[in-house]
Amino acid sequence: MAIINSGKKLKRENYSSASKWEDLVGYSRAVKVGNLIEVAGTTATDEHGKVHGLSDPYLQARYIFKRIESILELAGARLEDVVRTRMFVTDIGYWESVGKAHSEFFDEIRPAASMLEVQKLISPELLVEIEVTAIVNYER
Repeated sequence: MAIINSGKKLKRENYSSASKWEDLVGYSRAVKVGNLIEVAGTTATDEHGKVHGLSDPYLQARYIFKRIESILELAGARLEDVVRTRMFVTDIGYWESVGKAHSEFFDEIRPAASMLEVQKLISPELLVEIEVTAIVNYER
């Protein structure tokens, strides 16, 4: 994936969502370099550790997409700038529920997308984890 660069050194900016995991593991919710933004795997856990949408992959996915939208805005991007989504589910049978939530946010945008079943996430209450890639300031 190309980063638009005018020949000068690109600036790196880290963005936090105040999740306790960021400090514990040593990562940022999002990293922006030039016009490329990578959003880390995001779950339906708030800054206090509360899981939203218990036992409901659709509600978890919606909560996650809203969190992702917020961090993108903080980094100067919008959902329309998302070019790639990666969805990890603990049961591939959740594909329809998670796909419905994805469509509610990206129906007109149509990023490249993957959905993969994983054995488990960091907590058994978590059913979905999502990461995205966005590129800002490109010609549409």
